[in-house]
Amino acid sequence: MKRHLTTAAGGLFGIFLTVVLLESGASAIQGRQSATVSEFTLETPDLNDVPDLGGGTDIGEADTDGGEAVPIDPAENNTADPEGKSVRDIAPEQFGLPEEVVTKPLERIEARQPLSEPVAKPEPVPSVLRHPIALSAGLIQFDGDRLLQLDGVVSQDAERTCDADGKSWPCGIVARTAFRNFLRARALLCDVPKNGWKGTLTTTCTVNNTDPAVWLAENGWAETAVGSPLENKVEAAKKSRLGFFGGDPRDFSAMPVPLDETMVPEEPQTAADMGEPDL
Repeated sequence: MKRHLTTAAGGLFGIFLTVVLLESGASAIQGRQSATVSEFTLETPDLNDVPDLGGGTDIGEADTDGGEAVPIDPAENNTADPEGKSVRDIAPEQFGLPEEVVTKPLERIEARQPLSEPVAKPEPVPSVLRHPIALSAGLIQFDGDRLLQLDGVVSQDAERTCDADGKSWPCGIVARTAFRNFLRARALLCDVPKNGWKGTLTTTCTVNNTDPAVWLAENGWAETAVGSPLENKVEAAKKSRLGFFGGDPRDFSAMPVPLDETMVPEEPQTAADMGEPDL
């Protein structure tokens, strides 16, 4: 028991001695810093020593001790213009609209010539295109990745729907089916670039000496932009209510007519139906 008390007392004494040494060291450091740093006094300038910056004195003159203005030589003060140029006024009104521009009439000049010659487009050549697939009325696909848009008509979406007589019908799909029936997988003669094309090409074609774009316009399965040569044909189709501009051409009213029993001839009776005669 005495051994534990002695150990605890020694620990407390060590802690007390450490605290005393730290405080004495801090006091010594503070006294040394206060002895080396001198006091700094902030001096406030007298207002009489500040020169007058008001507008009473001209820039080109300096005040002497007697109060008289002495002219200053611009050459000595390095303020003279070495080339003798006049100072340009940069006021916003004059800077935005110089007098030379306002007083003189405007003159139209010719446009600058191009720096390089424009690249000439290859001339189209008639080519036979086989195995056409109509994606919609006016848009044809060849070889999987080449698309051909008929010139003169606007391509229609196959998912387009039309309203007629208060009913909606899938006119886009019907137009595509009608266009496919017209092509019947026949080859087209089209004007295409000499080296072929990639993506979508807009050009003219014929099928057995018939322009498919004209056929679409006459039957109401096309719409044209303003100024198209087929605009009159589309207007005629609208007046006749053909294609997109009419009702659903599909006829669902033709249902199979049930046969009248009175109109069906009776089958002749056979010997088996009549039975054998009694002997």
